[in-house]
Amino acid sequence: MPVHDWTKVRAGTFHHFHHTWITYLCASLNHGVLPSRYFALAEQVASKPIPDLLALDFGQIEGPGDDRGGVGVIEHPPKSQIVAMADIDVYARKANRIAIRHVDGDLVAVMEIVSPGNKSSKHAIGSFLEKSLAFLAEGIHLVAIDLLPPGKRDPQGIHGRIWDELQDEPFLFPQGKDRTTVSYLVDQEVTAYVEPLAVGDPLPELPLFLSPTIYVRLPLEATYLKAWEDLPLPYRRKLEAPAT
Repeated sequence: MPVHDWTKVRAGTFHHFHHTWITYLCASLNHGVLPSRYFALAEQVASKPIPDLLALDFGQIEGPGDDRGGVGVIEHPPKSQIVAMADIDVYARKANRIAIRHVDGDLVAVMEIVSPGNKSSKHAIGSFLEKSLAFLAEGIHLVAIDLLPPGKRDPQGIHGRIWDELQDEPFLFPQGKDRTTVSYLVDQEVTAYVEPLAVGDPLPELPLFLSPTIYVRLPLEATYLKAWEDLPLPYRRKLEAPAT
């Protein structure tokens, strides 16, 4: 299923699709993708930032658990079109830090699907960036899915804005690409696994990191297709119509 041009429909249509997609992603992660000690929840409050999807670790409430099903970073490093690293102050992260634990387990990763509302104003995009950087500063791995075209507030997409805060060397879209999916691994530094996309491209199996050494592959394409099939037919026809 190719990435669609969501500018053809109103923001509310993408909002509806966004929530359906999150539901299917959670179901898929909880039924065989995540190792048994982890689980995913949609739109739960994690400290102050509110992500689209949480990956939580049962370990604190159920003992060591089972990591089978995860992929080792060293044995099978994720492959992306672009892999970049940025330093992060791990000591600032630890100093005077109060550990906030989710009632159901430790928060280890979050996923965000960028919506039109996240880019609608200077305040909105600033809030999204603040939230994303707060997760990274807390050592929480992050996935950001940006299927919307860049605008004046994010000329290199959401990842470009995030990367500007982490690294002096800017991110630039490869020729012919103007959307991004990116997975951030937080260890002694932040490593970004970036897959630039264009309208019409298939979605990649992006890594979702559960720790600096373990990840699973996000079933973006399969769950996008399920959400697409639930979208009302008039919207699907409009999105599939050739550009005029």
